[in-house]
This record gives sequence, C-alpha cells and structure tokens, in this order.
Amino acid sequence: MGKITEKIRYVGVNDLNKVIFEGMWPLPFGVTYNSYLVVDEKVALIDTAEAGFASEYMDNIRKELGGKQIDYLVVNHMEPDHSSLIKMVRDAYPAVRIVCNAKTVPMIKGYHGISENLHVVKEGESISLGNSTLTFYMAPMVHWPETMVTYFNEEKTLFSGDAFGTFGAVDGGITDSDAGLTGCTDGCRDTFDAFKDEMRRYYSNIVGKFGLTVQAALKKLSGLEIARICSTHGPVWEKNVGEVVSYYDRLSKYEAEDGVCIVYASMYGNTAQAAKALSAELQKRGVPHVLHNLCTENVSYAYRDAFKYNTLVVGAPTYNNDIFPPVYNFMYGISARLMKNRRFAAFGSFTWAGASVRLMNEMASKLGFELLTEGISFPQAYSPEKCDMAALADLIAE
Repeated sequence: MGKITEKIRYVGVNDLNKVIFEGMWPLPFGVTYNSYLVVDEKVALIDTAEAGFASEYMDNIRKELGGKQIDYLVVNHMEPDHSSLIKMVRDAYPAVRIVCNAKTVPMIKGYHGISENLHVVKEGESISLGNSTLTFYMAPMVHWPETMVTYFNEEKTLFSGDAFGTFGAVDGGITDSDAGLTGCTDGCRDTFDAFKDEMRRYYSNIVGKFGLTVQAALKKLSGLEIARICSTHGPVWEKNVGEVVSYYDRLSKYEAEDGVCIVYASMYGNTAQAAKALSAELQKRGVPHVLHNLCTENVSYAYRDAFKYNTLVVGAPTYNNDIFPPVYNFMYGISARLMKNRRFAAFGSFTWAGASVRLMNEMASKLGFELLTEGISFPQAYSPEKCDMAALADLIAE
C-alpha cells in the first residue's frame, strides 16, 4: 500500500502487537504510525514511526526510494510514536535537513542530541522540492506546543500530524477508498463509519482538552483547499474529507447527539443496581444510552461516549467521605478535558454519611453543566422506593 499518488508514498506501519497506547488506552483494533514520502527532484520524509518498528520502517523507505536520498525530514510533531526514528533516519541519510519550528528544536536535542543541520520554519514558510511545494502552518497545542502541519500545495494534501487521527490499524489499503478497520467483524466497509467510534475515542482520550486550540487550527486551515488528509494515525482521508473535518469541528465544540452516557462504579452492588435500573427505565422510553462500569472496563470508553451523548449520568458510592475513586478519576478526567454543554445527574449509595452525589454535582457545576436534579443519594441497600430511577428517566426523556 505504498503509493498514494505518483508523488506521495506511504511508508508507515501497522501495530497489531501493542495492547495499551500511552500506557492508558486499550487498542482492540491496533493502531498505525503513519509516515509519508513526497518524491520530486528532491525528497521529503514527513514524520517517522515508533521505535519498535525500525527495521520494517526503514525497509519501507528504501523500497519506495530505491537509491534516492532523503533531502528533508519534516517533523510535524515530536511525540515519540512519530519521532523515535529521527536519529536512525539521520544516520542512514547523513545529509538530510530536519525541517521543524523553533519550539521543536530543544525537543529534538533533548530526545536525540541533534542540533545541527536544522531548517527552522515559521508560519506560512515553504520549501520547494522541484515541482512540489510544501508550506508549513503552526498548530500549537493540537495537542503539543510544537505541533505544526504541512500542506502539499500542488496536490492539495494536508499532512496533519495527530489531527484527524484515529485508533485502529488499517486493513486492505491505506486510503479510505479501500481501507478497512482491522478486526472489524460486522461487515463495516465504509471507512468513515468503521473508524468513527475509534476517532471519537482517540479524540476524547488524547486531544479532548484542547477544543479551543483545535478550533483555532480549523479556522486557520479553512482557507486551504484540502483534497486529502494524511494523518499520523488511521487511514488517509480522500473521499470522506468533508465528513472528517465536520466531525472534528463538532467534537472540538463539545457538540453531542441526544442520548445518555451512564457511568458508574460500585463497591457492593447497590450503586450498580441503581445504574441498571436507570438503564431499564431509559430502555422502556426508547432513549438511546450506554452503560459503563468503571470497575470492570477501561475509562477510555466512558470518555468516548461522554463526548457522544448530551446527557451524562454518573453513579458512585460515598467512600471515605468522598467520591469512590474510579468515579472520582472519571470526573477529574472530564474536568481536565474542559467538557461543556452537557446535562448532568448524579446518584449513589452511602451507609452512614452521604457525600458523593453532592461532590459530583459540585464538579459538574464548575463545568457549567445543567443539573437535571439535585441527585439521588440513598442509604444502605438499593430499592426502587429509595432510588426512583423512573422519575429520573422521565426527566431525561423530556
């Protein structure tokens, strides 16, 4: 799957071995580390790959280049899954000039000890490869401070770094005309639909805090005609460019569809019974919803669906006069992501002193969430009389 166009070649790799990304996020479908060549009179390599794939990655480059040399290595983003092989590329192609911005310079030195033969670019500057022009635009805090994107003018192609990226390895090809999601078993072949949940999970897990800077980057890039997006994770977007950009715009505005994300954790099963009772009541009313048990699953999926639905209902027992830790961590993560535009309700059990519902409401209020109710805090064992989930379901359904 090397050739995207005559001048753009794919040299990235699929990672089907890693099970946890960044030490936190599950990878049930793997992940890609995308890197690209732009081949003209001169050759530019756009980003590198993760260190564990050094041999495969360098073989991909040599296969596409034959005996040609790399003139420029463009560093859009210094996160190690994309920059680990900078020194290896420099060793293999000693004359290569590393194209970066000023914020990248100390990171390259810190990670690789390289400080010479750097070509430092500013906003809107370009380099020529002969008949091809690459122009650079700064995109700070999408999602690191040194992030920039590269635009291939003649082919209207945006090399976007992590922006527009997604979890999931690709199967069958690299472009969205022929790529599938590795491990997809339900017949999904429309690439955007297949990757949509994994794109939202990637965004919510990693980029979610930076909605304002994503919006600034989208505004800056709106003047460019973009026919192709080459991200560092997931497929190359060609036929779905408009949908992908629109989806990213909505995510970064914290816009959501009607529905309920129920997130809970339970020590002895009473808060769990309340969560399942609410799920059953919502089911009766035909309200779309999902249920996440933070004691048995990674919080990654709860973040994903908190970004999907406009109503967030969270359950936690009181623990040491505080919020039960798995749920506290979730609420802290929602706060750290600066989430907004949500309706909220809290519930939870206690034995002798209830605090969790009040504290969750306080965290939600600081984010500007609309509190649907003062919450349901019930003592000791769950019962429908103590914990009226039918009434809460009615409030939500309205």
